[in-house]
Amino acid sequence: MRHWCLFVALWSLLAGSLCLGDGSHKMEVVKQWNLLNFNFPWDYPASNKEFYNPENIVATGVEIGYDRIFLATPRLFSGVPSTVSSVPRGTNGDSPVLQAYPDWTHHRAATKEYNCSDIGLVSVYRLRIDSCNRLWALDAGVSRSLEDFEVTCPPKILVYDLHTDQVVRRIDFPPEVVRRESLYTNIIVDETGTRPENNCDDVFVYISDTVAPGIVVYDSGKDLTWRVSHPAMYPDPDFAESSILEHRFTLMDGVVGLAFDMEGGIVYFQPLATDRIFSVTTAALRAGPLPFGKELAVKLVGRKSSQGIGLAVSPRGGTLFYAPFSETAIASWNPRTNEHRILAHDQDKIQFAADLRTPDRDGTALYVLTSKFHRFFLKNLDANEFNTRILRIDGVITPSGQLAAQSHLRPTVPYETLTGNAYYHPSVVIPVPYKPLPPGQNIALPPPASTSTPVSVFNTQNLLSKSPLGTGGFPGLDKAKTSYPFFSLNNGEKSFPSSSFSSRPSYGASGPIFVPKINHNFNDLNVLRYRKSLPVNQTIPH
Repeated sequence: MRHWCLFVALWSLLAGSLCLGDGSHKMEVVKQWNLLNFNFPWDYPASNKEFYNPENIVATGVEIGYDRIFLATPRLFSGVPSTVSSVPRGTNGDSPVLQAYPDWTHHRAATKEYNCSDIGLVSVYRLRIDSCNRLWALDAGVSRSLEDFEVTCPPKILVYDLHTDQVVRRIDFPPEVVRRESLYTNIIVDETGTRPENNCDDVFVYISDTVAPGIVVYDSGKDLTWRVSHPAMYPDPDFAESSILEHRFTLMDGVVGLAFDMEGGIVYFQPLATDRIFSVTTAALRAGPLPFGKELAVKLVGRKSSQGIGLAVSPRGGTLFYAPFSETAIASWNPRTNEHRILAHDQDKIQFAADLRTPDRDGTALYVLTSKFHRFFLKNLDANEFNTRILRIDGVITPSGQLAAQSHLRPTVPYETLTGNAYYHPSVVIPVPYKPLPPGQNIALPPPASTSTPVSVFNTQNLLSKSPLGTGGFPGLDKAKTSYPFFSLNNGEKSFPSSSFSSRPSYGASGPIFVPKINHNFNDLNVLRYRKSLPVNQTIPH
């Protein structure tokens, strides 16, 4: 117990820490894999290592749906065939086969047949489901980010309707908020202040840029995007080397961990290479680009015992969940009560907690995606061990009750009955229209779509002049110069910001401007002319 008292005392800036809990919370293994495998079509080149190399596929993001679990497997290395996949919640046994989501036509980047104007995905690190049962997939657009960092396409977001598995929105980021070495890795969908009649299309979205550190803010209601930065978002060279058990690895990642306290209006964030957690209010993020000479109001929350990535906040109560690498444990801390708890400790199952989720639709459970990322990174993986796990710790969060108020979004059976490993129930069907139907018209859901490739409405000439999309990628990008941002940072070939905050420059002094819509006559969402809300299964652009 003395060890854990030292561990919870890691919040060195806070007085009167309590040492509560001893890891006695029951931790359940929901899914686990030795190596990730997929249900390839018969004619796919699964034997080609450039297309499929299971020892190069690392899961970094997880999201829990009503009937499916979604995994994000970014293209950190070559040989990643699908960057977003799903598995039914009722699947039994270890190493279940993954289904490319929504189907293989959205993952043509694996076969190098991808055009940036296509409706498809390149490399996704995190996923989020909103209260309208839509999946937000943040596409970094970068292939082989830990090898040669190829900028395949500009970053974007695709929003999928999980009733029909169709794309209902595409959000392309304007070049003003994208840097040469940008790597968009994490996403928060802020639904506070939204109106029910807008069907989750008036949210704010906060996105972490890890390699060119900053937070990108997207106002979905106004279709405006801007960027803010702060020295706290940069990696600290004193924490470049991380250790997990006997393994040591060096990775200079900037801001990557994000968590959202919806009650307090606070976004927590942390770079990988630091022992600190910081916070910023949503009011400061929503205020727009920083005026000249003004710095983002970032606060130091506290210090951890070591580096970490995964962060989460309880929908109610403000409890923060985190997982320092060196402790191989999941802990919680409530800034309001200063109460600390050790929720789980396991040297085998909790080694690299990449993503922590507190899905409001899932009762009181905390989900944790763990992997042996460090061993993938160091190329000393043991394929006979379980290297990827989804863990569940029940009874540790307080749901917000938001879904209970939206009766049309609830499953048709009490969700509390769908526990353990028998999650799926055939009656869990949510027939929800996006708009009230005319009198006399019935709701009828079509069968799941096999593909969702809307008809193109692009004018190629205008597209290349107004948007970074297209075959050329970013305007002005010199493809003759290969960029190795991770390795150059790791090898000390780039200067780091000073470890003293007082001497670091004030970023955002010449900050970007608001980027208006391209066409004010349409809600064209940065070139793709989708209506902001579509009836069920109507995904044809307008």
